[in-house]
Amino acid sequence: MSAERAGSSAQAIVRCAGLEKSYGQRPAIRNLDLTINVGERIALFGDNGAGKSTLLQLISGLLRPSGGGIRVFGRQPWGGEGARARAQIGTLSHQSHLYEELSARENLALYGRLYGVPDPQARADALIAEFGLTGRRVDPVRTLSRGMTQRVALMRALIHHPALLLLDEPETGLDATSRQILANHITEQETRVTVVLATHNVEMGVSLTTRDIVLRDGEIIHDSVSLGEQRTDANRRRDEVTRLVASRAS
Repeated sequence: MSAERAGSSAQAIVRCAGLEKSYGQRPAIRNLDLTINVGERIALFGDNGAGKSTLLQLISGLLRPSGGGIRVFGRQPWGGEGARARAQIGTLSHQSHLYEELSARENLALYGRLYGVPDPQARADALIAEFGLTGRRVDPVRTLSRGMTQRVALMRALIHHPALLLLDEPETGLDATSRQILANHITEQETRVTVVLATHNVEMGVSLTTRDIVLRDGEIIHDSVSLGEQRTDANRRRDEVTRLVASRAS
């Protein structure tokens, strides 16, 4: 099923055409067409192994496709050509990508410098205060709880004010306060941040986004952009996604 329906190419941040990714003989993404436009908030649903994490890693440039094409900010996202595209992406995955011997403050300042953030220390301190970790800001990350570490990982993803935010099950390990802060970042319209959120939590995904995509066996089986005005009905979106995720291919 193609998802090449949303908006004009002038607005597109991500364009996938016939995208394929296989691990040996096992296909993870199959002939996938997808356009993601500026300011969209997309929830990506599917069972384990459906291809959600693989698709996010292809968009972020962590993986190279086995076939087809992908452009992010007009460039292939991997290798030297993709450096400028990757500089505009914030990612949160199952790995924190933090240096455990460094403090939260040191980690964030380091990533801020790598991304060319003006006054990275001030930006780090502002995020630490926002996420309620000021009292632990100089403690090594290895001494933090799982929830606190996840907060720092989320701050790392936000340190450079990314234009595209890729979140892979970000709710894992976050407490209620941190989930609300995350929700505020996702739904803040003035920033025009484009968000792709992979999650098993249908209620959360639908509440934070405006477009649903359901993957099965590496293919898009549902894209709510095709439903027109129905996509504004959260109850209908939730029910449809729940039905599709619970169903099995015939």
